[in-house]
Amino acid sequence: MTRLAVPPSLIVVLAGITAALHVGKLPPALTLLKEALEISLLQAGFLVSMVQFAGMSLGLLIGLSTDTLGLRRSITLGLGLLAGASLLGGLAATPTFLLMCRALEGLGFLLVVLSAPALLRQLVPLDHLHRAMALWSCFMGLGVGTALLVGPFVIAWLGWQGWWWTLAGWTLLVLMALRCLVPADRHRLGAQVSSGADDEGWRRRLALTLGAPGPWLVALCFAMYSSQWLAVIGFLPTIYQQAGIGEGLAGSLTALVAAANIIGNLGSGQLMQRGMAPTSLLRLGFVFAALGTYLAFGEATAEAPGLRVAAVLMFSAISGVIPGALFTLAVRLAPSEHTVSTTIGWMQQWSAFGQFAGPPLVAWLASQVGGWQLTWTLTGAASLAGILLAFLLSRTLSTPPLATTGAAVR
Repeated sequence: MTRLAVPPSLIVVLAGITAALHVGKLPPALTLLKEALEISLLQAGFLVSMVQFAGMSLGLLIGLSTDTLGLRRSITLGLGLLAGASLLGGLAATPTFLLMCRALEGLGFLLVVLSAPALLRQLVPLDHLHRAMALWSCFMGLGVGTALLVGPFVIAWLGWQGWWWTLAGWTLLVLMALRCLVPADRHRLGAQVSSGADDEGWRRRLALTLGAPGPWLVALCFAMYSSQWLAVIGFLPTIYQQAGIGEGLAGSLTALVAAANIIGNLGSGQLMQRGMAPTSLLRLGFVFAALGTYLAFGEATAEAPGLRVAAVLMFSAISGVIPGALFTLAVRLAPSEHTVSTTIGWMQQWSAFGQFAGPPLVAWLASQVGGWQLTWTLTGAASLAGILLAFLLSRTLSTPPLATTGAAVR
């Protein structure tokens, strides 16, 4: 009876949210870390993005291997790495050691977020796939938003080290819930192998994925989105504090911006369920992302702080339709039904590259011009590239698919 109390799919989503907590735990602590460890603005940018280093370098490889390793086992290992790295990170006395811990957290994050969508596909009926993917796409906004909201209060009470150790403890609790409440997927993998579904070896899956245009387009599109989202969210607490806003209020405002992303995440599932094309959602999201960052950082709104806050909220909320659309497209454009995890891994690798590159680029530009007023030029360029990629995706979708295309999972 206990196993039925909580749907296993919700535990899987909770694991993703927990992984995202570790992405969002750094921004509220940046001010203290810069003082305690003498961190420069550029180093702070790398600290924000370093959690994506593993995804940037290993996303495709882990995407290929998760089915062999086991989906639930991969998520369990990822949560364990996140907990261990967070425990060690709380002991950091130098920026280098903290960067190494963030890289290890990145590996744990990757294991969770690459395995969870494939496991959800096993746990959720196919006629609910759009909604399941839309719910999953909320994990980043929920996790980062919660960290930004709760972090300042925990840091004020326990210090930044206590904040790291608190999240380590929570991650271990989620790990235990996953082990107790989510069924193992080994029997499903065994059934697939026995029925011949694993006839495509990893080399063939890799060649199919990298030889098809769809996985490349969704991957690059995700990079254009993720680079600007994490760059904006990661530095908002610092930007607000430099504008004279108190630490607690700055964290709350940033959490609100991150949480607004959920509106678009959930809305994308509803809109696609009603027939709106995913590529139309992509164009909509990127147009408003460019407009939102221009109004939020451009000199034209320098004397209108209320408008700037509203613009950042708009940026996060409407651009939130992009991840849901891209997860759906990744499932549809995988070159075969056995390359879905590989395609998602490739997409996650480029998403991680965007998140890795975006914050340092924005920090470098801010240090060069003495402020954040030109941030919109970088985010606007990424949005323009995203719009062009969305048009290419439209053309790819109109092309007849391969015989083994994942139509069965549409």
